[in-house]
Amino acid sequence: DKSAQGSFEIRGKTLGIVGYGNIGAQLSVLAESLGLKVLYYDIDEKLALGNATKCATMKDLLNQADVVTMHVDGRKENQYLIGEQEFGQMKDSVIFINLSRGHIVDIEALKNNVKNGKVAGVAVDVFPDEPKSNDEEFISALRGLPNTILSPHVGGSTIEAQENIAEFVPKKIMDYINTGSTSISANFPNLQLPKLENAHRLIHIHENMPGILARINQVLADHNINIVGQYLKTNETIGYVITDIDKSYDGNINKALRNINHTIRSRVLY
Repeated sequence: DKSAQGSFEIRGKTLGIVGYGNIGAQLSVLAESLGLKVLYYDIDEKLALGNATKCATMKDLLNQADVVTMHVDGRKENQYLIGEQEFGQMKDSVIFINLSRGHIVDIEALKNNVKNGKVAGVAVDVFPDEPKSNDEEFISALRGLPNTILSPHVGGSTIEAQENIAEFVPKKIMDYINTGSTSISANFPNLQLPKLENAHRLIHIHENMPGILARINQVLADHNINIVGQYLKTNETIGYVITDIDKSYDGNINKALRNINHTIRSRVLY
């Protein structure tokens, strides 16, 4: 069926990027080179790249974008970030892309809006429930919808990406072992730490309970230890404290820190 019906130029269209992290920002640059006008929305303050325009609210972005693409993380608060209300805020005949996390989109709402024509086209790489292997059937309400592309969570599955992961993961583990840094960890409090010179670094991992930091500092004071710098980050279950101290210290300090109630692990890094 050779026809121009339903076909449009990319050049001059508006791309709305929800989530302007590493991937969203890279997409922003590539999209501009194809002639797209780029809008973005992020809950954190992010510097625009190129000629991208920041939107004050997600609604503002959804009202203007011809194509909406999702690049947010998988935190609980993002569940159903896009639902019936948000589809209602989008332009008629919008193109919708989700390459981030499956649970951020209400699948039934997406299905309904494809069927009623509000959403003209869909590309989805991630789903709330995904098969554990190729032998398990893929079941989704999105199957069989018109103008819908469903890919099996392979957006990052290139030879180059796999090689990068093989280098990236061990480096992050070594950073944790050698410096205590846990930046961008998915299951541990995130701390990006400054380089330490002429001092020692103490690491304390504990159950996330009130008053632990006060007890740590009391132990340090009892051992006449001067704190050079201290960093604390917690998640729902774990507290992670990094304490940088002067070079000289009592060798029994780590034993005292381990004796604090609710301690999971404590060590002197160097």
